[in-house]
Amino acid sequence: MTLSFFDQFMSPTYMGIPLIALALTLPWVLIPKPSTQWLNNRLLTLQGWFINRFTQQLLLPLNRGGHKWAVLFTSLMLFLISLNMLGLLPYTFTPTTQLSLNMGLAVPLWLATVIIGMRNQPTIALGHLLPEGTPTLLIPVLIIIETISLFIRPLALGVRLTANLTAGHLLIQLIATAAFVLAPMMPTVAILTAALLFLLTLLEVAVAMIQAYVFVLLLSLYLQENV
Repeated sequence: MTLSFFDQFMSPTYMGIPLIALALTLPWVLIPKPSTQWLNNRLLTLQGWFINRFTQQLLLPLNRGGHKWAVLFTSLMLFLISLNMLGLLPYTFTPTTQLSLNMGLAVPLWLATVIIGMRNQPTIALGHLLPEGTPTLLIPVLIIIETISLFIRPLALGVRLTANLTAGHLLIQLIATAAFVLAPMMPTVAILTAALLFLLTLLEVAVAMIQAYVFVLLLSLYLQENV
């Protein structure tokens, strides 16, 4: 049976149960529970340092009103990093390659930032739709353009995360297939291809972390406009 390269992005099922639910719950198992000890092992200390540094950088441009979102943003980034890294393991499934999941995360959070802006400062929130000093003839056109760009934001968040992870996984599969095919015919070329595959895997590890950070960073920038 010939399989398509895109079959790896299909949500697997076992006895009629979608395994994407299991993949979504796995990252929460990997996060350690709070401890009453003052000192922990090196891994937990490094994790705590990373979370503190990330939270500081994320909340740097926000005022004190936006600091209430610190726990949500930090948890979301750790959750996305865990899901993205999970897909790099053999015989696993990457839930974040599904556009439906990414849109399910992007739309409610984006909508929450818009509602907060409309509730707390409606004049400033609506003022973003019309830049200051716009000529009178361009006012209707610019309002339509800015409104469209506002509603495209959650779509851009979801599509960016989906496209980057999907492209990386497809490239890894293509190069791995080429290495297996070339192994019996041209061993030297196959070794070089395998070395390229190793470097590409390291790149995908970086992409998995960067895309999670970019997703949360853009949400924080949207929040900055409305608080």
